[in-house]
Amino acid sequence: MDVFHFLFGIFGNATALFLFLAPTITFKRIIRSKSTEQFSGIPYVMTLLNCLLSAWYGLPFVSKNNLLVSTINGTGAVIETIYVLVFIIYATKKEKAKITGLFLLVLAIFATVALVSVFALHGNTRKLFCGFAATIFSIIMYASPLSIIRLVIKTKSVEFMPFFLSLFVFLCGTSWFIYGLLGRDPFIAVPNGFGCGLGTLQLILYFIYRKSKKPTSQNMELGSAEKPHKEKQLVANGSVDEQV
Repeated sequence: MDVFHFLFGIFGNATALFLFLAPTITFKRIIRSKSTEQFSGIPYVMTLLNCLLSAWYGLPFVSKNNLLVSTINGTGAVIETIYVLVFIIYATKKEKAKITGLFLLVLAIFATVALVSVFALHGNTRKLFCGFAATIFSIIMYASPLSIIRLVIKTKSVEFMPFFLSLFVFLCGTSWFIYGLLGRDPFIAVPNGFGCGLGTLQLILYFIYRKSKKPTSQNMELGSAEKPHKEKQLVANGSVDEQV
């Protein structure tokens, strides 16, 4: 059982790393154009909070046998911090102030959770407190593709839902879901079970609409109007898992 637990943790690390690195294409575009254009920085900041809380939860003095959770989310926190800083550099003055404020708020929330768990809580109470905090934001991150799913159904087009991104959302959610089940840890199993379900839904929709004709002019107008929003949701999806 321990061997399988470890193996699924390793596989979860690999798939989650892919999701964390997926937005690099977007940031190459931002750096090249020296502008954040219509992209939103909020998904990156929220994913950073998710990574920080999940990495903290995986530490040995908070929960046992979850060090692999800390390694990938610690890596994700570094990657997301870079994304946020790059976004702040190239954002407009108004957007820069908003994202900087949100970034500082995220750091304050994490610091509060960490300090309370260390100085005020002990044993299982500490695990419950940190676990609930990590679970809430994990579910929020996994829920980010819901707007894309709605758009795919409306337009009958998977143009803005790349297959491999959907595949790795499914693989990441599934691997960490099984990891949580094997480790009998509901704070890992529940949010990633939710992610596994959403990943499955995305793949089903992809195979239903992959051969559909291009969207009608009406749907194209819808797609054009919602494209900035879809792009930022794709970015959030690529950052999620993941949360694990």
